Amino acid sequence: MQEQHAAIQYVEGRGIPLRGNDIDTDQIIPARFMKRVTFEGLGEFAFYDHRYDTDGSPTKQHPLNDSRFRGGSILIVNSNFGCGSSREHAPQALARFGIRAVIGESFGEIFAGNCIAMGIPAISLPHHDIEQIMQAVEAEPATPITVYIRDEVLSIGEHRYHFDLSPAYRNALLSGAWDSTSAMLNNLEETKKTAQRLPYTRNFEPAGAQ
Repeated sequence: MQEQHAAIQYVEGRGIPLRGNDIDTDQIIPARFMKRVTFEGLGEFAFYDHRYDTDGSPTKQHPLNDSRFRGGSILIVNSNFGCGSSREHAPQALARFGIRAVIGESFGEIFAGNCIAMGIPAISLPHHDIEQIMQAVEAEPATPITVYIRDEVLSIGEHRYHFDLSPAYRNALLSGAWDSTSAMLNNLEETKKTAQRLPYTRNFEPAGAQ
């Protein structure tokens, strides 16, 4: 039996403040980079048009290019982040860049759901709290941030911020149920029985079933 995917109790890391409202999924990952067969390698194209000049030189000012925030894994954003098209490539690109949680004022609904489906908490806080957190990270980029899923608390320095995560999203993260692939692998016999009942998957053999 495969090892069950670890539940996500908390996420800890350094922050990357990204200011601006209504940053849509086309800005997160431009459509021309979505032609790949898999999601591998998408991280290098995250916010590409905001980070690079037309000749591919990384000269544009952007937090993801800023050495102060290098290695950060918690993206801090403003309102309506991830709006626009429902492309799954947006959170995939962020994850492959190294982002493990997104903290913001509000999110595109489908974007937030896609994040949770990848085990990336999308946490909403009021504008005042987000501004305080951004200022704290900009002043001291090395300050660690911890997002506690069960207690619904974000900790940075001496400050604590309470957030509300929908019960469905919270339970999915805490139980590990967000990872549907692991759920299938941990229930191979039931998965194989279900597959055999479907005419288009009768020869289905889950990866790792050997």
